[in-house]
Amino acid sequence: MDQAPGSPQEPQDTHGLPGCYRHPDRETGIRCTRCERPICTDCMVSASVGFQCPDCVRTGSGTGHAPSASMPRTLAGGALTSDSRLITKILIGINAAVFVVGLALGDDFVNRLTLIAGAFDPELGEPVGVALEGEWYRLLTSVFLHQEIWHIFFNMLLLWWLGGPLEEALGRVRFLALYLVSGLAGSALTYLIAAPNQGSLGASGAIYGLFGAMIVLMRRMRYDLRPIVALLAINLVITFVAPGIAWEAHVGGLVAGALVAYGMVHAPKGRWRVPVQFGACGLVLLAAVVVIALRTAALT
Repeated sequence: MDQAPGSPQEPQDTHGLPGCYRHPDRETGIRCTRCERPICTDCMVSASVGFQCPDCVRTGSGTGHAPSASMPRTLAGGALTSDSRLITKILIGINAAVFVVGLALGDDFVNRLTLIAGAFDPELGEPVGVALEGEWYRLLTSVFLHQEIWHIFFNMLLLWWLGGPLEEALGRVRFLALYLVSGLAGSALTYLIAAPNQGSLGASGAIYGLFGAMIVLMRRMRYDLRPIVALLAINLVITFVAPGIAWEAHVGGLVAGALVAYGMVHAPKGRWRVPVQFGACGLVLLAAVVVIALRTAALT
């Protein structure tokens, strides 16, 4: 079984030009002619005299682009939202709901969703698993499955700590992609290395993906990495010392999360940002699919 809060914001360089009021990481010498706030080239809207910010245009001034032409964006280019933890809350809710259903329906429900490459189930009297029966869904359903109360408690606690800041920095769609790709990558490495009859379940692969992403994000923003590295180190020690933990899911998720996050926060601004970001997700996903295909071919 596989087993620090805050909302990072881009630091501003106080010794240079001011940062755009909506994109603090971008230095600019341009100011809105109405409110005099600093604005970058992506935010400035042509007016009859000089440039105005989107907020002033939205209130009725300016003769340039429509107010929606330059919406506020996160560090990674995602849309800013009123609830920056919505996806985090939904993921926690799904994990909690599956856990409660598992308690109500018992081991049969859990066994049917657990990741297992292939084994003979004596209760069903037939083989089960991804490779033997083509039960591909197990690679993903196992990511939302927990059987022990301490297991889901610690996983959801880490999801809350790490998920909120990452969702705020990346945006909802990018954060969800990071979570799912990391979880699937963790399942893929477990499927490749673990014994065919070894069961694995838990959100840890996805959680470790958030660890990797948080380190990449904090490094990008030049924050002190020691707290998050120390927390990760403690969890890795537990991973390799405590019995009954599928370390493969943790390592697979950690590597995948770091790679996906690197593509998201270091993608060039402009029209190539989205293709680069989701291209990074696609490459990691493709690698996971190749691993799954190779393992399946070896077992069948």
